[in-house]
Amino acid sequence: MRYFVTGASGHLGRRVVRQLVKLSGDDQLRAGVHNMKKANLFDNDQLEVAHLDYFDQESIDRSFADVDVLIYIPSITYNLVRRVQEFENVLAGAKRNYVGSFIFVSFFADQVNNPFQMSPFYAYVPRRLAGSGLKYAYVRNSLYADPLPPYLPELIERGHLIYPVGDQAMSFISRDDSAKAIASLATQPVLRDHGQSYLLSMPKNYNMVELGQLMSKVTGKHIGYQPVTVKEFGELYPDDGGAESASMYAAGGRGLLAETSDDYRRLTGEEQTGMEEYLRAHYHAK
Repeated sequence: MRYFVTGASGHLGRRVVRQLVKLSGDDQLRAGVHNMKKANLFDNDQLEVAHLDYFDQESIDRSFADVDVLIYIPSITYNLVRRVQEFENVLAGAKRNYVGSFIFVSFFADQVNNPFQMSPFYAYVPRRLAGSGLKYAYVRNSLYADPLPPYLPELIERGHLIYPVGDQAMSFISRDDSAKAIASLATQPVLRDHGQSYLLSMPKNYNMVELGQLMSKVTGKHIGYQPVTVKEFGELYPDDGGAESASMYAAGGRGLLAETSDDYRRLTGEEQTGMEEYLRAHYHAK
């Protein structure tokens, strides 16, 4: 069995590779890396590193040769047309090279009324896979909890969260837990080859008052909730995808980022990390 992980040098991809090393036994692992300067991130003898350029057919064909399970983690870009073309190139390569099973790593902002800029992509890919003739499954991640601990010093200074979601709750998952579930899915054919959809989330969601109270408990500093407008949020972070993030929080304000599930437990047999446990493990007071 050969597993191939795209985006393997990214935050999530590296974690998926590490989990697959633990779970896959004597199976072969191939990591797809766009920037080969990052190949030194991997030093496991079980792991082959391949250069993958989503817009170069030869690169795709070399990477996908003899692959049994492809885990497609899309690149980080807010260019919707380019993201769709990237996927189409991956899909064509998977079919050309007779990839056995396709796992699409997604985001749960895929509803038809979701204003998030990338929502059309997340809605498009599963429908496209459904007619592809490939065996596939897809994972819908909730919001990553990972950016929250580094954000806490700013929140402590502000004294409040500012996400423009009003009284609506949002759901989170850590990248470590997401990676564990994805790797577990990849190694269990009965769970992955029939168009299944899995949502990865913590056990409960949080409105921003609840999240602020939890952050206050963990940090010992008061963190309340004073939301800015969607427009103001985009203007606060113009160099960090502010407009795109603002469109995502606009979805949150419509209650579209609140879904939870127990799919993590179904895939791993374990309980996912809760928000308080996660914050306590990753917050380091200065």
